[in-house]
Amino acid sequence: MNGLIFMEVGKFAQARLGAAAWQRLARDAGVSHRVYVPVANYPDEELVGLLNVLSAETGVPVRGLLEALGEFVVPDLISLAQSVVQPEWKTLDLIANTEGAIHEVIRHAGTHSNPPYLRCRRVNEREVLVNYSSPRKLCPLACGIVKGVAKHYGETVTLAEPTCMLRGDAACQIVVTLV
Repeated sequence: MNGLIFMEVGKFAQARLGAAAWQRLARDAGVSHRVYVPVANYPDEELVGLLNVLSAETGVPVRGLLEALGEFVVPDLISLAQSVVQPEWKTLDLIANTEGAIHEVIRHAGTHSNPPYLRCRRVNEREVLVNYSSPRKLCPLACGIVKGVAKHYGETVTLAEPTCMLRGDAACQIVVTLV
């Protein structure tokens, strides 16, 4: 997992639990020796450990934390991707173009990052179908990011997940509908 996500978990924990939260989480997850940087990758198990500790501290299940984290990271992600996000785009445009404009660039940037594969199809002007596939099965993070993108653009969306990897399906289908 890319170090950027770990850095965002740290910011998220501090926003939720106070300034000392990150050090406590890292210690309790057994990764207090780590310094995470966005140009490196780290074991997925470290992220799982941090999320489990954060879940225990907050009482929020990991799935709910991932969704909230997804919403939380959007301002930083949009800032990082501003050179490829077209000014006329809104929520559904950004979602429909994430794979080609952002994920493919990340995969070919030499960072060895492995973002999820998204196959997006614009169903109509108010709906995008996202097929999400990743061995990490972090679809709640993806759903949170979608909600955060809508919030960024001042729009409202509904999400439906007819198939989900967490329910045993081969991939997730996320139907994003602009309200």
